[in-house]
Amino acid sequence: MRLLLSDCFFLLGFHDCFNIDIKNYRIIKGPKQAQFGYTVQQHTSAGGEKWLLVGAPNEMNGPYQTGDIYKCPLSKKNNGNSCSKLNLGRISLTNVSERKDKMRLGMTLTSNPNDNSFVACGPLWSYECGSSYYSTGICSRVNSSFKFSRTIAPAFQRCETFMDIMIVLDGSNSIYPWYEVQAFLINILQKFYIGPGQIQVGVVQYGEKVVHEFHLSDYQSVEEVVKRARRIEQRGGEETNTALGIKIARSEGFKQGGRRGAKKVMIVITDGESHDSPDLQQVIEDCEKDGITRYAIAVLGYYNRRGINPEAFLNEIKYIASDPDDKHFFNVTDESALKDIVDALGERIFSLEGTSKNGTAFGLQMSQAGFSSHNVEDGILVGAVGAYDWNGAVLKETRQGKVIPPKSSYAQEFPEELKNHGAYLGYAVTSVVSARSGRLLVAGAPRFNHTGKVIIFTLKNTGNLTILHSLKGQQIGSYYGSVIAPLDIDGDGVTDNLLVAAPMFFSGGMEKGKVYIYRNRFILEGALEIHNGGQNARFGSSLAPVPDLNGDGFNDLVVGAPLEDDHKGAIYLFFSQQNRILRKYKQRIAAADLAAGLRYFGQNIHGRMDMNEDGLVDLAVGSYGAAILLWSRSVVRINANIRFEPNKVNIFVKDCQRGGKDVTCMSAIVCLNVTAPSPLLAPHSLASIKYNVSIAERRFNPRAIMDSLEKLQPQNLTLLPGKETCEHIYFHVLETTDYVRPIVFAVQVGMQDLDQGPILDDTWPTLPFWNGCDEDDRCIPDLALQSPLPSSGAYCRRLAGGGADPAVRVMEVQRRRVVVDVRLDNKGENAYGARLNISYTHNLRFSSLIVKVTGSPSLPTIAVVLLCCRSGLKTTPTPHPTCIFQCAATHGHCLNTFYCLFFYQIQNLGFFPVRDLQLNIEIPEMTKNGNQLLRVADFYIDQVGGVGRAGSTSTLIFNVSLFKGPCMNSRHRQHILFRHLDLLLWTSPYNSCPSIGHVSCLSFCLCVARLGEM
Repeated sequence: MRLLLSDCFFLLGFHDCFNIDIKNYRIIKGPKQAQFGYTVQQHTSAGGEKWLLVGAPNEMNGPYQTGDIYKCPLSKKNNGNSCSKLNLGRISLTNVSERKDKMRLGMTLTSNPNDNSFVACGPLWSYECGSSYYSTGICSRVNSSFKFSRTIAPAFQRCETFMDIMIVLDGSNSIYPWYEVQAFLINILQKFYIGPGQIQVGVVQYGEKVVHEFHLSDYQSVEEVVKRARRIEQRGGEETNTALGIKIARSEGFKQGGRRGAKKVMIVITDGESHDSPDLQQVIEDCEKDGITRYAIAVLGYYNRRGINPEAFLNEIKYIASDPDDKHFFNVTDESALKDIVDALGERIFSLEGTSKNGTAFGLQMSQAGFSSHNVEDGILVGAVGAYDWNGAVLKETRQGKVIPPKSSYAQEFPEELKNHGAYLGYAVTSVVSARSGRLLVAGAPRFNHTGKVIIFTLKNTGNLTILHSLKGQQIGSYYGSVIAPLDIDGDGVTDNLLVAAPMFFSGGMEKGKVYIYRNRFILEGALEIHNGGQNARFGSSLAPVPDLNGDGFNDLVVGAPLEDDHKGAIYLFFSQQNRILRKYKQRIAAADLAAGLRYFGQNIHGRMDMNEDGLVDLAVGSYGAAILLWSRSVVRINANIRFEPNKVNIFVKDCQRGGKDVTCMSAIVCLNVTAPSPLLAPHSLASIKYNVSIAERRFNPRAIMDSLEKLQPQNLTLLPGKETCEHIYFHVLETTDYVRPIVFAVQVGMQDLDQGPILDDTWPTLPFWNGCDEDDRCIPDLALQSPLPSSGAYCRRLAGGGADPAVRVMEVQRRRVVVDVRLDNKGENAYGARLNISYTHNLRFSSLIVKVTGSPSLPTIAVVLLCCRSGLKTTPTPHPTCIFQCAATHGHCLNTFYCLFFYQIQNLGFFPVRDLQLNIEIPEMTKNGNQLLRVADFYIDQVGGVGRAGSTSTLIFNVSLFKGPCMNSRHRQHILFRHLDLLLWTSPYNSCPSIGHVSCLSFCLCVARLGEM
């Protein structure tokens, strides 16, 4: 006789939090008033050092709140808060009258893993144009050595006032008085918007000779230019060489300090015909070739004072002025009248505003480019939410220049009739890689039509933007598209899922947030939601695709909910399998679990690198005034196997003695080895585990006993990954008659330290069943339920409308069975675990069930659930999108009515009349649920004998009690009161009713109707 041996294994020490360590972490604190922690990025410098970049968009630089980026070293010797500012807020765009205050630099932070550079943006950077400030935004690219590389400002447009103006001033002797000319000069200069990126002014004065009073680049403000103009004195001269003055201004004035691309303007002021008029033709032709716009002002004071005809002079001035004359030619009566044309001259000069070829000059002034950013192969893609009246745009800057798509590119998906909604296109930008189409760009517009939209498009460097797909939000105000991220699950370089967040999605009476998942071809696959978050969690405010964290070969996802737990914040870790994201989060890390005082934890997340040199990808999480580094822990698997020597128990072989008895001695060889899907701390790191071996004999007298009781205690063991360690466990088998059931050995294994070091993997490989569904292994059935019996809901609606047929629920007496015929069809993919619920009351008893399957087995497993429910109690199964539930139960309706007659006679056998007689009739007929099945249908009383005294009355109280059980329940008692009856007189006990004489009887007939219910 041989007794079989068996073994089973248990894993100990699983953590609910899994492998992101919440016991050991690092908090880097910074100034809260600077919004330190608004953005975070992991960074490797040129020398290989690990750094954490932290955005602080409210950081001060001098007197201005520009924002900045902090760099924080992560080496072990720099364990404190030794962060330092990069002072990017001090970087300026040349030749621009900029306004840096509140530019929010660091609000956007994007790293480029290809060259370890990064881009930081200040979307509210502004510059002055005339009397306006344009918030076009600006970004700075910084190389791997933290050196500023270049400025990125794709939305920046030259001001309409980007002009170089040369004033050619006649200072000959005929000009009088000079202070009037000087006053005009000062007045017109004060009209100009002088400054970097706007107007530059130079002045030449001529008579017989030409003198440069000051050059274009000498002064950069109105105050400086006016101050210098006040010191200009009249040079005088007997001749007026206007052609020479224009020539010097053209050939020398515009070259000394002139700017490339600036509009060239020349203002000529003179009071007489030129002495070098033969040279004017060539001079004017040269001006035309150089694109100089000329304004000519004729001062007629000299002619008027002497009564000279000014016709020839006026013709010469008109020739000098650009065409048409009505816009470029002025004449005044004398020098004092110059002040009257200041406003008109200024307006005509500023009317030179132009537009670029694609019509964008008036659409990008408030674009806030850099609100979002994303690295592409040949440059940087930025979102410009304020472009085109806040409808938004997507811009690109390459080393070859800026790429600005025309406004018409968006017309198809963003129609003109919705322009006032402010779609905010560019609120988020990213890219995906398609197996068919290559790299495609993605941009979100969370305010489009109030529900949000995401577009997928291509953008060529010529500015040609083509929208290929669009995705629309489902809920008003959810901010769908405010955060988007691609996820390459299997690491093959092709995007498997596009994630679109709606952090203000309203669900269950609370603003929780939702993340939509789109698979290839941008088909909606499902969504990630949380069900334990509180009001205003803003789940999805940040999305961080991260490399494989648990060593299963699939990349994972971290989602931030910075307003959860009363604005403390939390992050959620989601694992992936095959080509899909698991819907149930694997780990939730709340700010309250880490440290007190953290707020908005999870507002930004980045995880691409190993930050503590253990070979594992770590997480950086932004918080209000802090950045938190969360370390990953190695994931290991403990493999255990056991074999027995000998492999079966032979009870006839007693080869040893234990306790003075002959027994069968055996040995179990337990072998353990550790494998690490993710790296350990070092190539030769040891894993400290604990294990326990026991004989699982649940009986008073066990069949097998360990030789050493110490082996029953947990044992500690240190293993080198990949190397197997074995141990002999000796035991003996006692005399037994139970040879059928095998002796079971249980091996429990786990980690010694649950708070540090590796953690056990709870995602052991499994062998799935083929389900016959689509390539995504997700079955989408289409169930249809047909039954001749209407549902209870339909019956109630008909009953309320007065159209219900009461005979529908009638059960005939002769028919003791009710047949429920239900047809369930599946028009879609296989439906596994389908359930058909049929409910009925206790008044019916289940008899039999016949299941007929026709066609292909598209319902591989079907369970018919019979539910007994009380009348009036609605049964609702667990909600499931692929389940159909139709309750055929009804409420209490009359199935059949039949009558039973009960006759009672009351006779007075006493010698005295009876007054106020009370009759109690108890009918114990109730359902098991306490529902009434009987009611009094009718009754009559026949007083067949007896004589009462004249004028006397008696009262009869007639109680009919319907009750459940042997005890009367007054709640069901029906009182029937009879008054004005004659007195019931005495009758002989030997007489029976009806009789004669003084015998008095009352005869009752009680009709009881039986009620029923389904």
